[in-house]
Amino acid sequence: MRLIAENLCGERGGEAVFSGIDFALEECRALIVTGPNGSGKSTLLRVIAGLLPVAQGSVRIEGGGEAFPSVASACHYLGHQNAMKPALSVAENLRFWRDFNGDGQLGVEEALETVGLGGIGHLPFGYLSTGQRRRAAIAKLLVSHRPLWLLDEPTAGLDKASEARFAGLMAKHCTDGGMIVAATHLPLGIEGMELRMGETG
Repeated sequence: MRLIAENLCGERGGEAVFSGIDFALEECRALIVTGPNGSGKSTLLRVIAGLLPVAQGSVRIEGGGEAFPSVASACHYLGHQNAMKPALSVAENLRFWRDFNGDGQLGVEEALETVGLGGIGHLPFGYLSTGQRRRAAIAKLLVSHRPLWLLDEPTAGLDKASEARFAGLMAKHCTDGGMIVAATHLPLGIEGMELRMGETG
C-alpha cells in the first residue's frame, strides 16, 4: 500500500498555503512534516484527510483493495481538537468511534490500558486533564484499524512518559505495515522509520 501525492496544492481562506507537493509514502514508514507556525502543516493534513478540498493536484491510496479504496477510508485523523464529547464518558466516546470506524484492533478497556488510562473509562471526558484527554484521543487510534495515521502535533500536552509510550505505539503501527504522516515541532521517537518534509505544509 502507498499514499501518493502529486503536485498537491492547498488553500486557506482562498489563499494558497502550499503548492507542488509530491511524495510517495510506503507502508512501514512515517512522513514527518516540519516548518514554522502558519506554514500550512495542519492544512496539508486536512487536505490529505479530505477535510479540506484539494486546490490542485491529487492525493490517493494505492493498493488498499476493497477494504481501503480511498484515503478517507484508510485514515485516522488526530487533529488539535480531540473530537470527543465532554459530557460522554471516555469509554462511551471510544465506543462511538469504534462503531463509526469499525472494529478490528483493541477493545475499549485494552486501548485505555495501553495509553495508561486504565480504570477511568467511566469518567466524563470533560473531567480529564489536558494530557489525559490527549491520551484518550490516542486510544481512539487503537480501537479501529486504519492503516494511515494523520497526526497533527500528536504529542501536545503529553508528559515524557506518555511521549515514550506513544512513540512505541507509532513504531508498532509502522512495523505492522502502517503509515504515518505527522506534523510536529518535536522529535517523535521513531527514528529509522522517518522521511522528512521540512519548511513545507
